[in-house]
Amino acid sequence: MPRLLIGLAVALTALLVVAPLAFIFAQAFSQGWRVYAENISHPDTLHAIWLTSITAIIVVPLNVAFGVAAAWAVAKHRFPGRGLLVTMIEIPFSVSPIIAGICYLLLYGRQGLLGPWLQDNDFQLMFALPGIVLVTMFVTSPFVAREVLPLMQAQGSEQEQAAVTLGASGWQIFTRVTLPNIKWALLYGAVLCTARAVGEFGGVSVVSGNIRGQTNTLPLHVELLFNDLNAVGAFAAASTLTLIALIALVVKAVLEGRKD
Repeated sequence: MPRLLIGLAVALTALLVVAPLAFIFAQAFSQGWRVYAENISHPDTLHAIWLTSITAIIVVPLNVAFGVAAAWAVAKHRFPGRGLLVTMIEIPFSVSPIIAGICYLLLYGRQGLLGPWLQDNDFQLMFALPGIVLVTMFVTSPFVAREVLPLMQAQGSEQEQAAVTLGASGWQIFTRVTLPNIKWALLYGAVLCTARAVGEFGGVSVVSGNIRGQTNTLPLHVELLFNDLNAVGAFAAASTLTLIALIALVVKAVLEGRKD
């Protein structure tokens, strides 16, 4: 019976995970390395890779800071609205990214609530990098907090209280007591946040405007290439996302082992 279950798990993994990944790379290189390199080095593809990378570079540190601060507040302190804060952290997991994008568009778009004021003051959030960053931050905001919070709660606050009695400052307590205890969970959450930020599609598709060579992130660019009937180019771009996902998976597995 155990061998049957293991064999079934391996077969399903091969069918649902390995086969699609192999198909992506097979199609990407179906016309040779030269065509693959031409598609990857196309200016629109390079811009999509750059835009996706810069979005992740901005979003991940901000969400790491937010996640640690929120987890610290919930795990180490008791205050009115604590339960509400925990609920707010979970909201992005229960709201469709497309709905989140529409909400941002209705709030910050030209015809939105704050749109006229933003336009009068020459601020463009929608259909530009700031809008992409905002919606990606919303979608990925829970990952770090959800990884760090249970660990902080399990550890309690005795060590921090002992450090206070010894005269340690707040920054010393965080860097020398709290941070070493959560570093692997923190890195694990950051990896998950990065993978989600790089692969975000729904919310970004609403607020970016899908402008070729300007506001298309890599997932949106893959769709654009498919619509242009450039299947090899689409698979070439998708292979970049696949490599990022595989790297994130390996790092995730390593950090998960460290965390345990």
